[in-house]
Amino acid sequence: MPKAMIANTIRRLRFEHGEMTQQELATRVGCTRQTIIVLEKERYVPSLSLAFRIARVFDRPIEDIFDLVEEPERRQVT
Repeated sequence: MPKAMIANTIRRLRFEHGEMTQQELATRVGCTRQTIIVLEKERYVPSLSLAFRIARVFDRPIEDIFDLVEEPERRQVT
């Protein structure tokens, strides 16, 4: 099965919403600023409930914020 990552547009959306800080977003969705940092760097995949809370803050469908990016499967040499 190919490895997948979740890309997101959180940083852009924060700036489109009055230059919202990472801390403001974290407070509104009930997580830490550090969680927002690693989400924006795409080093952390959010829980489904966190993804929905972020989507609600920006009043966007979840698919407008998060995108599944699948890496092609590597062939194993036998």
